[in-house]
Amino acid sequence: MMRQLLLLCTGLLFACSAYAHKPSDSYLSLKVSGSVIDGQWDIALRDLDFAIGLDADGDANITWGEVKAKHNDIAAYAFSRLAVAADGHDCPLQVSDHLIDDHTDGAYAVLRFSANCEQTIERLQARYSLLFDVDPQHKGLLRLEFKGSTRTGVFTPESANQEFAMGSVGKFAQFVDYLREGVWHIWIGFDHILFLLALLLPAVVYRREGKWLAVDGLKPAFFSVLKIVTAFTLAHSITLSLATLGVVSLPSRWVESVIAASVVIAALNNIFPLFRDRRWAMAFGFGLIHGFGFASVLSDLGLPGDTLVLALVGFNVGVEAGQLAIVAGFLPLAYLLRKTIFYRRIVLIGGSFLIAMLAAIWLAERALDMKVLPS
Repeated sequence: MMRQLLLLCTGLLFACSAYAHKPSDSYLSLKVSGSVIDGQWDIALRDLDFAIGLDADGDANITWGEVKAKHNDIAAYAFSRLAVAADGHDCPLQVSDHLIDDHTDGAYAVLRFSANCEQTIERLQARYSLLFDVDPQHKGLLRLEFKGSTRTGVFTPESANQEFAMGSVGKFAQFVDYLREGVWHIWIGFDHILFLLALLLPAVVYRREGKWLAVDGLKPAFFSVLKIVTAFTLAHSITLSLATLGVVSLPSRWVESVIAASVVIAALNNIFPLFRDRRWAMAFGFGLIHGFGFASVLSDLGLPGDTLVLALVGFNVGVEAGQLAIVAGFLPLAYLLRKTIFYRRIVLIGGSFLIAMLAAIWLAERALDMKVLPS
């Protein structure tokens, strides 16, 4: 059991170290009408610069002129990694316009395109492989419109080929789509996970005369976890809703930097206790900022108003389900090991120190827009 927990913690830390920045996403919109597909594909300039090189003069500032000079290369690179078909018949994609747009995390190249298929589309197949060869964490976020209904999908290396029936989509099916996306978002949100774990590590112990001692029973540990998870859930649900509905907006770099700082503070609190039994207050305060991080996916998808509330509820439920799965996996192991020196010294103190160091590097990378950790 000790070995399993150690492997869980070290494996998570090594995985996190490779992906300090906001996950790489692109935003693909397809509108199907009869046999015609109209599309828009937003791809981050930083990703295109990494893949094909946009910064011609090397001054770390990508200009419109540099992007314009690479229009043909951008289109060739992108559309060699995207294919759509109708009922098994390929639909060639034709670029109609090149634009630039700003998302919450920076500037994006916008490719507008269309495809004329041979017949009315009943089932749409899509194959997506952008950046998968260089960034296995990259995701393609799909918004598909057909006869007034909207559904979403997420392309990953494991789900690069997807098929969609062009019939009407029920509200429950849309809800499940957004719920699944919420679960996936929290599971790959390593900064959110480490913030939560840093708060939960002391849940099975208590501090007396400068030492961590094991709790006597499961009840105090359970209620400690319950307070932290409830505070975090309530806080990020508030700001997730406000940000997604457009009531409040904050700069992405500021949000991501504060999230990294929250991980540092939560981890150091286990070594130099300041909040002691008020970790739930820390969970609520910083949870408000984490909510803006969760909202970035839904905001950038640009979902229509009639779908937005459904997306918001489903996504939030998915985040909570993914969060509870993490807690359910961690708490039993931590409770069983709470009396051991291994847990109190290696996992709690040593793990908190590693989390703090890793998050400090994230903070430097995000605040200063620099690269320290390897991809």
